[in-house]
Amino acid sequence: MTLNTLSKKQRLVQASLFREAFAQKNSVVGRFMVIWLRAGPDAALRLGVVTGKKVSRRAVDRNLARRRLREIFRRHRAELSGSLDLVIIARRNLLPASPAEVEAEFLRLAKKAGLLPPEPEQKL
Repeated sequence: MTLNTLSKKQRLVQASLFREAFAQKNSVVGRFMVIWLRAGPDAALRLGVVTGKKVSRRAVDRNLARRRLREIFRRHRAELSGSLDLVIIARRNLLPASPAEVEAEFLRLAKKAGLLPPEPEQKL
């Protein structure tokens, strides 16, 4: 049985990289999350997730929010393009939302950020 997890090379863990992402001031905002984009010579579609106590006072809930966001990113990582790192900040509305709503918003924000190719126009 293999686990579908993000490897260490696919995760952002250093605080300095998070600070760099915030300093670059390149973000897209949604109802359930804010995605900060970090450009750099070492950027390679890695993910960092932040859940503050505004999401929930309970650590169990914050961990659930992080797991949800990592899973959505992992599932769609192959579709994403570009040499950017992502820092996703969970918002308070994430926990009561359905996983399908959160996933749809992630894809919408990724497209807005230029991480997903635009859909081809249909000819009538």
